Amino acid sequence: MTNTEPASSTAAQAAPKGAAAAPLEFRGVSKRYPGQETPAINDLSFTVPAGEVCVLVGPSGCGKTTAMRLVNRMIDLSDGDILLDDRSVMDRNPTELRREIGYVIQQIGLFPHLTINGNMAVVPRLLGWDKKRATARSAELLELIGLPAEMGRRYPSQLSGGQRQRVGVARALAADPPLMLMDEPFGAIDPINRDRLQNQFLRLQSELRKTIVFVTHDIDEAIKMGDKIAILREGGELVQYDSPDAILANPANDFVAQFVGADRGLKRLALTRLSEVELADRESSGGEQMSDESLRTEASLRDGLSRMMTESSSREVVFDGDGQPAGYVTMDIIQAVLREGRHDSVANQPA
Repeated sequence: MTNTEPASSTAAQAAPKGAAAAPLEFRGVSKRYPGQETPAINDLSFTVPAGEVCVLVGPSGCGKTTAMRLVNRMIDLSDGDILLDDRSVMDRNPTELRREIGYVIQQIGLFPHLTINGNMAVVPRLLGWDKKRATARSAELLELIGLPAEMGRRYPSQLSGGQRQRVGVARALAADPPLMLMDEPFGAIDPINRDRLQNQFLRLQSELRKTIVFVTHDIDEAIKMGDKIAILREGGELVQYDSPDAILANPANDFVAQFVGADRGLKRLALTRLSEVELADRESSGGEQMSDESLRTEASLRDGLSRMMTESSSREVVFDGDGQPAGYVTMDIIQAVLREGRHDSVANQPA
């Protein structure tokens, strides 16, 4: 997962220090609906390490939302088991389980008759928190998501769509859950605000390190948001489960290769920052002057390639955080990154 915004020191101070993230494991999970010839989910097995984001992605009807809803028992599985922090969710009371799992949906689902503070206090109050503690938590969360305190007294209808979605994420964090489920949380937002929300969420995740199951139909969003990606196909079968870079470098089969797209090499370049590679000819780049259009070390290799193509050049100088030349990115460096891992074995593949 790539964090593209600097962390806010104020938000970092406000970050809660509560429940630790919990690992999540699917063990041979299947779901069959009466009257259906094929299962919605078929023998699904994978593990999400504590504190990581797992993105479920695949074509319509592949069962990704069904798989997520099995975790908090919105629907019950037919076979197999799901373990949260090494304990079966089937041994838990469904209502209590849901109160301990953060849940964010595309439609946001804020209560229109409650203020923003009231919305964020719903789960804490159900868990028995007193009013003072719940109010303090709401204020803490508003600061964490970058909204002014006075927003807490407004109603959902008085906020923009992007602001409401940020409140939806904050509400899911209210009781500091060890696991969050996010079902297409940014799907209804316009592209510009969607990118901003994604970046802000990545910043929050870098501070909070929650275990997250994130559903999307967009492979580009999956690559950006996920530490791990689970690619499903129709019939709820897991085709590949690995890091974004490993999937892009080594698609398990033709289905995965077609799903991630013919531009998967460019997608891989977008995952790698210029600060993560050894730049060339640092000594000879000292006379260059930085401009607004200059490449910086936080830019991606894809940005570097785009710059070289625009300027019809074979290398471009890169500047560090102090505005000093750090070296050159070259076509040879980009080609070397694309070659890395191309023939490596891919872990966690279904048999």
